[in-house]
Amino acid sequence: MPRVLCLVLDSVGCGNAPDAANYGDAGADTLGHLFSRIPGLALPSLAQLGLYQVLGLPDGGTPHPAATWARLTEESAGKDTTTGHWELMGCALDEPFAYFETFPADFLTELENRGGVKFLGNYAASGTDILTQLGTEHLLTGKPILYTSADSVLQIAAHEEIFGLERLWALCKTARTLLDERGIRVGRVIARPFLGRSPADFKRTGNRHDYSLMPGETVLNRLQAAGVTTIGVGKISDIFADSGITESYPTSSNAHGMAEIERLWETPREAPHLIFANLVDFDSLYGHRRDPAGYAQCLREFDHWLGTFLPKVHPGDLLLITADHGNDPYHAGTDHTREQVPVLCLGRVVSDGPFSQVADWIAQHFITPA
Repeated sequence: MPRVLCLVLDSVGCGNAPDAANYGDAGADTLGHLFSRIPGLALPSLAQLGLYQVLGLPDGGTPHPAATWARLTEESAGKDTTTGHWELMGCALDEPFAYFETFPADFLTELENRGGVKFLGNYAASGTDILTQLGTEHLLTGKPILYTSADSVLQIAAHEEIFGLERLWALCKTARTLLDERGIRVGRVIARPFLGRSPADFKRTGNRHDYSLMPGETVLNRLQAAGVTTIGVGKISDIFADSGITESYPTSSNAHGMAEIERLWETPREAPHLIFANLVDFDSLYGHRRDPAGYAQCLREFDHWLGTFLPKVHPGDLLLITADHGNDPYHAGTDHTREQVPVLCLGRVVSDGPFSQVADWIAQHFITPA
């Protein structure tokens, strides 16, 4: 039975995007800088799939005889999660998403009226900084915190217990509806629940939800129409607004995601199926927080798991490991970085080109397996 695992390592870019300077990201290189600046960093399982060849690194050993590898370059304008994932699935953007430093006053007033709230914030900040700045006031007033970043996102943070999780999700759905009614092309509205009683112990929880714009047609829709079961792991269903997703399994961490991938991969199925997974901790916990040591350790943990998983990839299967953008922890600021991404494969020959080749390779595997 044909099966595919497409695994996106969120933000694990490899530098050299030809237009990086246009995004303020000249010289950004997530993997290159980690390997050159973290003493002793070694990823032997990814090396088996050709990662060291992609990066031009020595001492990677001999790759798996069935492995092929390449670099992918994003054609769409942007460096955000939604743009990257959509293009990987064959939906490149002709028009970039809308970006804001602050959201317009009339929009904010309408959202407050519909949601029955008053907001704190309405400026660009990192998710951890905004809690330090406004979390205590939120606890005192009950006002949710609205903010954005260099990505095309509207984020609302609120305390799970004091504000309420269901109430936060409903408010974010209202924001998504209002943006769409006004034709404001913000890629995602993100609910950011947190817990804690002071800045020292504020911590975002795993109950995040993303409310995305509806994509155009992707390979996920075409596969569904052809009778292929499409399975999203992590935030995949959120990114695609459920479009083209047959089954969805949200996750709270990389470890949870890897466990779900393995469980789903080993579950017998009668229909051909695609498992499309995102592991977000690289980006959310370490890239945005500019934590190189944490990022490197996260890669080591994934690499260890991958070493146990690779023997379960059999002839006739297709494994694709790639990324959606960069987030160089050595780069200035706290935002994503415009980079090329590696693609590492078992099951077919891959080649340098646009992100959208991934969609073609997946479709070809189910139609005429390589």
